[in-house]
Amino acid sequence: MSEFAFYFDLGLDHILDLRAYDHIAFIIALAALYQISDWKKVLILVTAFTIGHSVTLALATLKLISVNMDLVEFLIPVTIFITAIANLLVDEKSIHHRKLNVNYVLAGLFGLVHGLGFSNYLQAILGKDESIIGQLFAFNVGLEAGQIIIVGIFLAIAFLAVSIFGVQRRDWKMIVSSIVAGVAFTLMMDAVFW
Repeated sequence: MSEFAFYFDLGLDHILDLRAYDHIAFIIALAALYQISDWKKVLILVTAFTIGHSVTLALATLKLISVNMDLVEFLIPVTIFITAIANLLVDEKSIHHRKLNVNYVLAGLFGLVHGLGFSNYLQAILGKDESIIGQLFAFNVGLEAGQIIIVGIFLAIAFLAVSIFGVQRRDWKMIVSSIVAGVAFTLMMDAVFW
């Protein structure tokens, strides 16, 4: 297995690992407002998240920044909770009329937090390797591919629910976002460190 393939698989596994369902919950929260016809907007959202994730993952892995990991483990579900609650408050029809979607900015900012959460593990794998650009690139490509898989599955389910089974878009958004908010709240309570 090539080095690229190894780190690509690591990124893919990182996002698709059902034991680390917080990542999946966050991607679902990002996509909850959208339908399959909005796939370009959702792709921009997950790419904004990946960019934010990549920046802090690189900075932390290179030991250019250091953070309290207990705080990060608490903030990750906080970002998921905020995203889900924001979904409950927004009119999903208004997202089509905005020039700058606030969700893109939030996805990027929240990606910064999530990137910190994986840096210790990635540091351990990389060891003392000084040239990590290729590894980080491969990891983040795998991460992006995993997110696209999750989004594809989620949008297909949303299509079935709304277009085939007649669930109202608003109801779909409310149900999905409420479930994700509940999961995130539980994760927040489990990660309280004070």
